[in-house]
Amino acid sequence: MGMLQAGIIPVTPFQQNCTIFFDPDTKEGVVVDPGGDVPLILQAITQNGLTIKEIWLTHGHLDHAGGASELKEALGIDVVGPHQDDLPLLQRIETQAEKYGISGLRDVVPDRWLKDGDKISFGAHEFEVYHTPGHAPGHVIYFNRAQNFAHLGDVLFNGSIGRTDLPGGDHQQLLDSIRDKVLPLGDDVGFICGHGPGSRIGDERRSNPFLQEIKPRSI
Repeated sequence: MGMLQAGIIPVTPFQQNCTIFFDPDTKEGVVVDPGGDVPLILQAITQNGLTIKEIWLTHGHLDHAGGASELKEALGIDVVGPHQDDLPLLQRIETQAEKYGISGLRDVVPDRWLKDGDKISFGAHEFEVYHTPGHAPGHVIYFNRAQNFAHLGDVLFNGSIGRTDLPGGDHQQLLDSIRDKVLPLGDDVGFICGHGPGSRIGDERRSNPFLQEIKPRSI
């Protein structure tokens, strides 16, 4: 087994970071958040000789989940996640895409929902699942403890946090998710996020202006 590696393919007009986690030795991997531009994703898989085992979703917004149905059909694999609270979003992808003038995105219902405390894996690479609502009701994040690395979707960004003005968004709930689920992972945890460059949790705790709003949990 090799070290976990990640490749990023920006997809959709929203430049969402579709991520391929893979093992360089076994060439097995998973695709996280195939939001669209599925031919580009398939090209990257083929060029790198990868065998994709599953599709993992962080949440149900169109730029993260809109290509999941097409990729599932192309590869004959299951869609896993997010939390079932995002079902209404996943069933509205086509409607939302039409509103934004984006073609080719499709609604999707996962083969398996995830909940807080679940563990998912491919090969020997195990990820812990945390339910982190706020940006979306069913948002989940994935943490690989062995390599101190996380995929935070649209919860926390380099210098920012997820927007909460979309349906199902809740600003205070997002801050609570960051306080209770993300920050405790540890300052030295590196992360990929849904848009833009990644970072380390400690760097964001110290310098991200949006995290200064976070209040300690009341007893």
